[in-house]
Parts: sequence; C-alpha cells; structure tokens
Amino acid sequence: MKKVYFISGLGADKRIFSFLDLSFCEPVFIDWITPLKNESLESYALRLRKQIPDESPWIVGISFGGMLTVEIAKADPSVQAIILSSNKTKKEFPAYFRAGLYLPLYKWSPARLSKQFTLRTSSMLGGTNEAEKKLLHQIIRESDIRFVRWAISAILQWKNMTIPGNIIHVHGTADKLLPCRYVKADYLIEGGTHVMTLDKHTEISRLLQQLLQ
Repeated sequence: MKKVYFISGLGADKRIFSFLDLSFCEPVFIDWITPLKNESLESYALRLRKQIPDESPWIVGISFGGMLTVEIAKADPSVQAIILSSNKTKKEFPAYFRAGLYLPLYKWSPARLSKQFTLRTSSMLGGTNEAEKKLLHQIIRESDIRFVRWAISAILQWKNMTIPGNIIHVHGTADKLLPCRYVKADYLIEGGTHVMTLDKHTEISRLLQQLLQ
C-alpha cells in the first residue's frame, strides 16, 4: 500500500483530513515543528521535509500546507505533490491579501480576540453541516496563535513565482478565501469550499485515489 504524507492547513491539524476515506493508502500526517525566529516559508518547508524519510514521496498539502508542499516540490523534483485549496505562486493570491503587509493587525490583536474573529468568520472557510462546522470550530479554538501569527507573516512575505512540474492542483469553485478565479487548477471541485476535505470529502477521496494510483 502506497504511503502518502499529508500536511494540514494554517491553524489546523490532521483532523482537517478526518472525513476523507484514505483506505486506499497508508496516510502519514506531518506534525508542525516550531518555526525559527523570522523564518521564511521556504526555510520552514525544507525543515519539514526532513520529517519525511522517503526519497520519492507523495505529499498532499491543504491551504498553507499546500504552499509548503509547493516549496518542497520545487526543491526536490523526486517529490510527487498534490495541493488542495491552495496556491502555487504569489500571483494567485487575491489582491486583498497584500493589505496584510501594510496593515498587519494579526500581530497586534490579543489571542482571544483573534480566535473570536476567526470563529465568527469561519463561514468563509466552509462546512455545510453541523458535524463539519463543529470540527472546524474545535480546530480553530485549539490552534496555537503564536504559530498562526508566524504563518500569516510567512504567507504574506512569500515571493514564489515558480510552478514546479511535479504539482497537481485541486481547487473548489466555492472557495471564498482563495477564490478559484485567481488560480490555475488542474482539477476543480464543483461547490468545494476552502475546507472541501470536509464538505466535499467523498469527491476528494475519490479523486485522490485516482491520482495516487
């Protein structure tokens, strides 16, 4: 059975993949490591790669994990990568993301307020039923705000313009955080939100099985 490594999104953990049927592979969920002071997204990605012992691994990354996967794939052509609800270059960010560079409120707001704001705006992320929304809220409440702040800063300063040839991009048509009109995806999931591993888990499971086999 093929071993597949999964990298979760910003503020999330392996639970973001918990609705998927991964019975066709041996899933390995990569744990976050503590970022170094002022560490770049590229540097962090290369340190994360050291947790993967395989020489030519399959890696699936969602959202922020997808950006890290892009950097891993760019540095190592032997990697086979799939990114979900993510982007490959800085050009695929919506214009309003750049405002964070000039008005970095995420650095100054108290942790409690940051989490409350994220919870109240979680409808942007997705989730269509109570089970999905409950899990999403639980993940947000339990997130490490220090890691989240570092990651937001690393994302906003990410300058990548290179699209590796060993990347497959899957995106949802209803993604409000990273709208699909800004990205060039290889596969579109109709009605898929930013957390389509939850609300379109059947379609994503089926597609991953096809791509990985």
